[in-house]
Amino acid sequence: MSFENALHEQRAATSAFHFMLRPDNIGVITIDVPGEKVNTLKAEFVAQVNAVLLKAQQFSALEGLVIVSGKPDSFIAGADITMIAACTSAQEAEALAKKGQSTLAQIAAFPVPVVAAIHGACLGGGLELALACHGRVCSLDDKTVLGLPEVQLGLLPGSGGTQRLPRLIGASLALDMILTGKQIRARQALRMGLVDDAVPQSILLQAAIERVKQGWKSQRQLPWRERLLNGPLGKNLLFSIVHKKTLAKTHGNYPAAERIIQVVRIGLDQGSDSGYEAEARAFGELAMTPQSAALRSLFFASTALKKERGSDAQPRALQRIGVLGGGLMGGGIACVTATRGGLPVRIKDVNEQGINYALKYTWDLLGKRVRSKRMRPAERQKQMMLISGSTDYSGFERVDMVIEAVFEDLALKQQMVADIEQHAAPHTVFASNTSSLPISQIAAQAARPQQVIGLHYFSPVDKMPLVEVIPHATTSEETIATTVALAQKQGKTAIVVADRAGFYVNRILAPYINEAARCLLQGEPIESLDHALVDFGFPVGPIMLLDEVGIDVGTKIIPILTAELGPRFAAPAAFDAVLKDGRKGRKNGRGFYLYPAKGGQRQRRKREDSSIYALLGVTAKAHIQHAEIAQRCVMLMLNEAARCLDEGVIRSARDGDIGAVFGIGFPPFLGGPFRYMDELGAEKVVKTLRHLQQQHGEYFAPCERLQRMAEQGERFY
Repeated sequence: MSFENALHEQRAATSAFHFMLRPDNIGVITIDVPGEKVNTLKAEFVAQVNAVLLKAQQFSALEGLVIVSGKPDSFIAGADITMIAACTSAQEAEALAKKGQSTLAQIAAFPVPVVAAIHGACLGGGLELALACHGRVCSLDDKTVLGLPEVQLGLLPGSGGTQRLPRLIGASLALDMILTGKQIRARQALRMGLVDDAVPQSILLQAAIERVKQGWKSQRQLPWRERLLNGPLGKNLLFSIVHKKTLAKTHGNYPAAERIIQVVRIGLDQGSDSGYEAEARAFGELAMTPQSAALRSLFFASTALKKERGSDAQPRALQRIGVLGGGLMGGGIACVTATRGGLPVRIKDVNEQGINYALKYTWDLLGKRVRSKRMRPAERQKQMMLISGSTDYSGFERVDMVIEAVFEDLALKQQMVADIEQHAAPHTVFASNTSSLPISQIAAQAARPQQVIGLHYFSPVDKMPLVEVIPHATTSEETIATTVALAQKQGKTAIVVADRAGFYVNRILAPYINEAARCLLQGEPIESLDHALVDFGFPVGPIMLLDEVGIDVGTKIIPILTAELGPRFAAPAAFDAVLKDGRKGRKNGRGFYLYPAKGGQRQRRKREDSSIYALLGVTAKAHIQHAEIAQRCVMLMLNEAARCLDEGVIRSARDGDIGAVFGIGFPPFLGGPFRYMDELGAEKVVKTLRHLQQQHGEYFAPCERLQRMAEQGERFY
């Protein structure tokens, strides 16, 4: 065999695309990227796709093609986004999009029917490939989801998705999918016409082959509502409404959303050629924006964290989990442990009511899935059977880890440690879900302090993606690894932080909320304060956040931070009046906002409680610019984040960015506090802090780390 032939054989063997002709003259192209758990599309696959399509066309009797995945549980998870990081200009990124478009155009123009047989994740470039096929059949499996999540990376679908999807399912549904990046399940995909059929996985290939044999089918007729919106008047109305809704949601902070609307409109108004041209150009320009760079950095950071153990040790195998306390947090922890981690959970509470509350938490959550046809009642019953409860420690001798979620009381938590050491196995790990108490103090009287650790969840547990894992000085490496492993089983992103007051998230949050409180005491209205930070990019403002977290919880953390870290954490004294008035926030329906229980949507909209102003002795009048409010609050958060890194509270700037974005909703398009400081430059951050220090006080003094970085022109990344 010649060298050239040997090279060709090797290339063929390592190709991600394999062709096989069946006896019935239906060709099957299997996508199986070598050495990868899931299929992702790469730039070098262009030649491979061309080669496999060329090979298929050599068979004159070929009646059609079916495209399937060789991976057990995914079709194509998307395109490899490291390709974008390699682009140095908008032109390079645009060329990348055009390559994708031309490759998929070959599938769309193939002379015989091509059908995608979809099982598992079919996302981004994977769905764009499926859209280029002449038909789509998907499995009814829970793992099968279809979506175009590019907007979450500050991009738009660049291989024809913005053009093919609106023509297939109508502009209204397509815009909703592309602008939200939402994932669609099989039955919903069938209802909206995204797929032609949805069948059990066992007959997926056969159903796709039957689809091919049916030959060219007449194009699906859009529903009357979508046809109405395709007319000139309907189209103008649709795009006007979508534009307003999008702007209200993004506050102009996410340029990809604007470009998606624009590109879809061009395709519908000026035809496909103009649409594809606009799509590629927009993709190239968006790839170079700081927002996309920030969002992609978060994607890479969270992906890397999911693979890390937090320690060099091997985690201990987990078979059963115990939860102490059946309240809101305990119920949420039990829920994610059972429903996502698939682990049996034993809840211990002082009374049956607490256990019933915890069980109801999971029942209600799974009930939503049953009602939306995303889960069968039998599956709900199966998952519910994983959770049991007791008012004593029966069953705790068999648990590998206990998560404590009782009241923030040191003596109580120390008693819980003693109880678990008495009633559980010698290897059982004790993890405390404390938001403020030092783990070293919780472990102070423990017989096995090496097995005591902090595991701080955020409320609501089923929605918030972050947990802080907090080892104290003598926590073992195995305990750290085991705790991180459990968090990952629960679907959480875990950052390991030091056992210092407030840990990381609450420590950077406290100065931010304190400054909002000072603005309020200067007479700035509650809603004005919250709008200023929402405009900046936070999901909710600081005052509403305090209501959601619980005013009582916030007031417990502040004194601990002040005692350990100094007076810069002290809350304004006038704020004591709020708690003395019995206001705890949403939990008791009394806070800075009113919480009317009844009435229509208009009445249920949260409004500020104006009686708070008399309580604080202020007259409310908007007088501080929104930009200034945001600057004062955010700069304190940035300064504290830099201190945390300097003191080793967090292990890296990456962990600090993930903690802030996933834990308190720091604007994702800014990439986190450290990415944002790099974007501004340390010199500008220090200059701004010094200016605020002169205006408002010493607590704005820039930390040593930032001053050093400003002098030496350093960056965090």
